This record gives sequence, structure tokens and C-alpha cells, in this order.
Amino acid sequence: MSYTLLHKGLMGTKLGMTQLFEENGDAVPCTLVEAGPCVVTQVKRAEGPDRYEAVQIGFGARREKTMTKPVLGHFKKAKVEPRRFLREVRMAPGASGEAKVGDAIDVSVFAVGDYVDVIGTMKGRGYSGVVRRHGFATMKESHGAHYFWRHAGSIGCRKPQHTRKGTKMAGQYGNTRITVQNLRVVRVELERNMLWIHGAIPGPNGGLVMVRAAKKKKAKAKGAA
Repeated sequence: MSYTLLHKGLMGTKLGMTQLFEENGDAVPCTLVEAGPCVVTQVKRAEGPDRYEAVQIGFGARREKTMTKPVLGHFKKAKVEPRRFLREVRMAPGASGEAKVGDAIDVSVFAVGDYVDVIGTMKGRGYSGVVRRHGFATMKESHGAHYFWRHAGSIGCRKPQHTRKGTKMAGQYGNTRITVQNLRVVRVELERNMLWIHGAIPGPNGGLVMVRAAKKKKAKAKGAA
């Protein structure tokens, strides 16, 4: 894969957390991600009906009997094996002519020192109160606060005489898409399709994550132990 990706991206599976030690003795907490290889299932070009340049990548095996005919026809048209997950990665202007359906993308698109954003689905925590969901402080359990230690307090005022939209209340917590930004890649293992990413990322072990180049931070060359 030699063409230019505007936002380098790769799907993978979160394996869990560990740590490694740098040369100065600092312990670096890392999350292991088995990323790729992903296959290009579609190429979108600016001069085509899509009006923008991107590659659609697939990850994970899937049985044909579990797929609808339109989705199965999409893979047969591309002449690639059915994939469980599909995502798009934007390309640099003018680079779509270099991309081909069936190309493989692996962890070599990232290097040690790159900063990445990791997108995943955080663990579901069910119906939760405001203390757990929004980090509200609790009241004193004395001086007349009878059984109201973890309540949200007032949710309205005289004007506009109704509860404002977006007021923080109890409700469903978790099981939502979340992005953790500006995490540093500390190790890349090509033979194992493994990325060592500094810090924690969303989702359970075995969950799907999307690793892309950081949008708000440039890469800095920094080695790892």
C-alpha cells in the first residue's frame, strides 16, 4: 500500500492492557490493539458520483449465510472475501487514482511516535444516577439531608418556567461511541499486526476499535523501550 491517506486509519481488536519500561525506567501503560490487515473494498473518487476521495476498508471475517444479498453483492463486485465491518478512510486530493480494490492495509501505515485517535464503543453501564453519570458531588449525610445524598437537586427556575434541554439527569450511561484523542504509538509489531498505544482506549477486550491519525496533533519522533 503506497498511496497517500489523508487520515491514516485502520480497524482492529482491543486485546487488553499491559506496560513496558522506557530507557529512563519510566513505566508506560499501554493498550494492545491487533490492527488489520484491512482490505480495500471500494474506492471513491472526486470525479465520480461520490464527489470526494476515500477508500472503504473491511475487517473481520463473516459467513455469507448471515448477509443480505445487497451486501453480499457489494463484496462480490469487489471480488474480495466478505468482511464483518466496513469503514471509510479519507484520501489526500488526487491520490484516489493510486488505490485499487483488493489492496491490503496493515500496521505499517503507523510508526513509533505517531499520535492517533482511537474510536470505540464504551462499556454499557445501564441506568445510572447523576453522581456516577456526570460526576455530581454528593450532599452531606447529616444536618437534615434525609435520603437525598445522591440527588441532582433543582432542575428548573422561574424563567423560562420549564426544565432546559440538556439538563444533566440520571439515565442511560455508556454503550455509546467515544473517541480518545492524541494517544502516542510506542511500538509497532509488523509480524503480529500489533500496535502498542500509550494509555487506555474505549471498549471491552475483544471489542472493535478504529485507529486513525490524530486530527489535532502532529507526530513527534520518539522511541520506545
